[in-house]
Amino acid sequence: MDHETRSPVKTRTLLAQGLGPAESATKALVSPIHMSTTYLRDADNGYSGGRIYGATDNPSVQQAEALFAALEGAQDALMFGSGMAAASAVFQALERPTHIIASRGMFYGLRAWLADISVFGHCVTFVETSDLDAIRRAMRPGETGLFWVETPSNPLWTITDIPAVAEIAHSAGALLCVDATVSTPVLTRPIAVGADIVVHSATKYLNGHSDVMAGVLAVAERNGLWDRIRRGRAQIGATLGPFEAWLLMRGVRTLHVRVKAQSETALMLANRLAGHPALSAVLYPGLRSHPGHAVAVRQMIGGFGGMMSIRVKGGEAAAVAAAAQVQLWKRATSLGGVESLIEHRASIEGTGTPCPSDLLRLSVGLEDIDDLFFDLVQALGSAAAAAGHGKDGIRGGV
Repeated sequence: MDHETRSPVKTRTLLAQGLGPAESATKALVSPIHMSTTYLRDADNGYSGGRIYGATDNPSVQQAEALFAALEGAQDALMFGSGMAAASAVFQALERPTHIIASRGMFYGLRAWLADISVFGHCVTFVETSDLDAIRRAMRPGETGLFWVETPSNPLWTITDIPAVAEIAHSAGALLCVDATVSTPVLTRPIAVGADIVVHSATKYLNGHSDVMAGVLAVAERNGLWDRIRRGRAQIGATLGPFEAWLLMRGVRTLHVRVKAQSETALMLANRLAGHPALSAVLYPGLRSHPGHAVAVRQMIGGFGGMMSIRVKGGEAAAVAAAAQVQLWKRATSLGGVESLIEHRASIEGTGTPCPSDLLRLSVGLEDIDDLFFDLVQALGSAAAAAGHGKDGIRGGV
């Protein structure tokens, strides 16, 4: 291929290279951590170095922002100290009281916060955003200004058609923000199919090693809302720290290979568990039986992600008992790391959660598929035996 006509480098290359050449001063292949919180002024009181203060001008943070903007095909990106800080910054920057349509299924921490957002004068309607007719019915002409979609949604992994919702939102003069934490830029690039803003809890897959708290927003086109988000981040001190930014850049370099491997394992695991006699359902968009599978095939290129849930026959007690019997899966909150996690999600979310009480959320890591599968099977069998049902019939799908 002619060098002049080559297309931009692919996502995998962007990630592996970390966007940056060697550090210019020392030629170090790995960028240093820039810890300074302030920068020298010139004798004429100017800042010829281009930086003033660490809350807005840290080079380590800016390197991460440049990479995530490139990954998302965005005009700009901003790093935050957590996924919640990133998400809440969007709502706090809305200029006037706004009606917001949001996915009924989403990360519970944000959902609980949105339920109290009336303090800002906003009103939120939670709908099943996979149902386009439900979205249309929820709209309030002249009032609806923001659509907030999480896809796949946590913890039921519902799929929302991003281009279709973008068309509805834009026809109403509203913006569409997509939480793509689970799909990551490896599988879905929401801006390319109509989203205005993309949000990630970078704590999860982007870092991938369970040792950094971070969040990121990326915007299709800079606008007044984006300017207010940027100012608000500096004013309330929600910026990511330089050491966390450096760790995040280290972790994200393997994002492509991690997500591809986790997606492959999750699909195999879902297929093996489907129809298991101890389970009433396996929730994973890669299964043909999943109601959002057709949309996921169009929207998630190259895999369906590493997150899935199982619903255990016998209800909450049986689900908790099964989680208690795993040996390899780690009972812990969070997702997207290299280690596989299992969680009885309703226990974490507490009273009022929409999460079914018989549901176990699974974050598939990088372990061997057979080890993960047999660990779950023995846990389901041990739980059934402890409940007095015996182990007969609990070996289905082995």
